[in-house]
Amino acid sequence: MESEHPVPIWFFIGMLILIYGIVIVGAGIHAWIAPPPEAERVALFELHADVWWGAFLTLFGGFYFIRFNPLWKR
Repeated sequence: MESEHPVPIWFFIGMLILIYGIVIVGAGIHAWIAPPPEAERVALFELHADVWWGAFLTLFGGFYFIRFNPLWKR
């Protein structure tokens, strides 16, 4: 007989942040490869903040996704 284990809310939050990070970093890489015209760029476009922010979210979400995954018991 198996006992039921609750799934932590942090697992779902980590999954959501991980997905957001992957989407943002993908959009940032696309903007880096095919930049918009000069007139449509935002201030400080050359810093590629979307790539950095997406990478941070991906790492942060990946940590929470792995740390609180209910299938990987420690």
